Amino acid sequence: MKILRKLFILIFILALMPSCNEYLDVVPDNTVTLEDLYKSQEEAWDALAKVYSYMPRIDKTHESIWTCGDEFLGRLDLNEDSWNLRGIRIMRGLQSPTDPLIGSWSGTSAGSPLYTGIRQANVFLSLIDQVPDMTDDEKNEWAAQAKFLKAYYSFLLVKQYGPIVISEELITPDASEEQLFLKRSTVEESFDYIIGVMDEAIPDLAERKTGTLLGQVDQVIAKSIKARVMLFRASPFFNGNQEYFGDFYNEDGEPFFPLTYDKEKWKDAIDAIDVAIDACQANGIELYTYDDQVYTFDREVYAENPENVQRIYDLRFAVTDPWNNELIWGFSDLDYYNQGELAHSTNMRLPEGYGGGITNTPSYSWQWMASTYRMAERYYTENGVPIEEDITFDADNKWELMQTPGADEPEYRELAGIMQPGAETIKLYMNREPRFYANLAITGGYWRGHSVRINTMMYAGEDGGFNSSQHSTDYFETGIGIKKLVHMESKSGHWARTIKYPYPIIRLADLYLMKAEALNEYLDAPNQEVYDAINRVRERAGVPNVETVWADAGIVRTVNKHRTKEGMRDIILRERGIELAFEGSRFFDMIRHKRAVQEFSTPIWGWDYRGTTGADFFNLEVKQSRRFTITDHLWPIDLNEINTNSNLVQNPGW
Repeated sequence: MKILRKLFILIFILALMPSCNEYLDVVPDNTVTLEDLYKSQEEAWDALAKVYSYMPRIDKTHESIWTCGDEFLGRLDLNEDSWNLRGIRIMRGLQSPTDPLIGSWSGTSAGSPLYTGIRQANVFLSLIDQVPDMTDDEKNEWAAQAKFLKAYYSFLLVKQYGPIVISEELITPDASEEQLFLKRSTVEESFDYIIGVMDEAIPDLAERKTGTLLGQVDQVIAKSIKARVMLFRASPFFNGNQEYFGDFYNEDGEPFFPLTYDKEKWKDAIDAIDVAIDACQANGIELYTYDDQVYTFDREVYAENPENVQRIYDLRFAVTDPWNNELIWGFSDLDYYNQGELAHSTNMRLPEGYGGGITNTPSYSWQWMASTYRMAERYYTENGVPIEEDITFDADNKWELMQTPGADEPEYRELAGIMQPGAETIKLYMNREPRFYANLAITGGYWRGHSVRINTMMYAGEDGGFNSSQHSTDYFETGIGIKKLVHMESKSGHWARTIKYPYPIIRLADLYLMKAEALNEYLDAPNQEVYDAINRVRERAGVPNVETVWADAGIVRTVNKHRTKEGMRDIILRERGIELAFEGSRFFDMIRHKRAVQEFSTPIWGWDYRGTTGADFFNLEVKQSRRFTITDHLWPIDLNEINTNSNLVQNPGW
């Protein structure tokens, strides 16, 4: 087909954005009507791409909602312009109703205008039947994609704003005031609407898109996202939240949030998650493992320590291997110069002396988006439990300087390819789980990037550290880098040398952890099915099963914590915070469980990046104050919207 020839690379349909950004931004007059814009299948295709173009830019450093939470810290020399690091500005208490940061209601301050996207979907749905050169099956399938996107955008609005305005029909130029100025529906009505539209769309979607159509919505994607919707609907923030929203009522005296907890919503979530997992398994989606040869620079250490090095590859590529078999839905486009900015801002610059004399350059390796210190403590010990729970871990002396075993010492074999031999580091960095070493750049470890293996020290003047003579404004403020979002082959110097991959909107590991959570919340006490779901993820990560390690009095302080609902809830949320770190999950997980105020109102700490020795470097400093209140759980609606539509009720506190 002529249309398919236009998709010359594995892309998300959003790739057509640059050619159609103004496609429907036309005021129809006596010459051009909307119907004229649907005269052929190709033009309808562009119109569908327009609907996709409102997907939020999770990949852009200054615009991504992924940077909300407590995982990222940008360099602190950025000026105070509101366009910088908007997600982090929200965590600093700088949100505003006059120009909401990452505002999706009306597209303020880098937010995607999701209501505009919903209106584009309504236009598409009203006219797709008029396209002459399409079959009914094609029309139905494309319409189903538009319906799903309309529901998905509505869900994203609920996540940020709670009760939304349900925009179900196309607003015509002769619409009445009642049709134009709609009221907010309750949270329960909003969820019912979203679920209903998704259910309507799913039967007409293709089962699984492949090849040049990767990234388009299909049944596997739709069922998985619906499962996420059901999980949010059942979570305490949206289910019986008398504590936060007991006095948040509409003008008819109805509470916007359901104030009575309904346990059966967790059962609905379980059912939806099971349907999604079954669809994934039927279509070959499985937890990722790296099945190619390791890179040449790792052949020697792989021969010495194959199991642990294999884990590093499994975990590093689970996100960055393009369109791999764990990814359910990914965000990508063809805007090469901007695609994957989080990968660029977290990528460490190639130090001198590596890469066969390749010139060190900051292009596409910006080296200033760091991990918070909190993440260094969040990962488990090698026993698969938090450091504060592991009685075998020397937590009292975790900041003590030490030296790793030498290459010829027997103790080094388990560390080969993981930590450098004979390197200075601290006890905190030793005896940790594989995800710690796969995802974080630390002193004494390695960074696999630019197609080489770099010995990272992170001290000032050392590889990975602050360098006052070379790009002195580009450094990891906390002294801890993030490897997770950078492909091992991605290089500097030109966009064509970077490895592009779709940023994960949802992957299979998330579904398994969702299942563990929903089951745990529904049952009176966790059972083996709960453990089996979380253990699938833990096994791939190379940590012991939950029921094994948490029952071992020789390892954990809180023995059998996994046997209670409350204890298992903590374990599951910690697991999500580790497995899905830096992927935009933790921020909303803490909101869902009403833990955000406690978790996000403490300062961000990091090492002294100016230190040139271990004694100078390993000193914790407060890098940034943070403030997160109950008010911050819901985004403010832009005051311009409130002033335009008197029927809108502003969110509490704004």
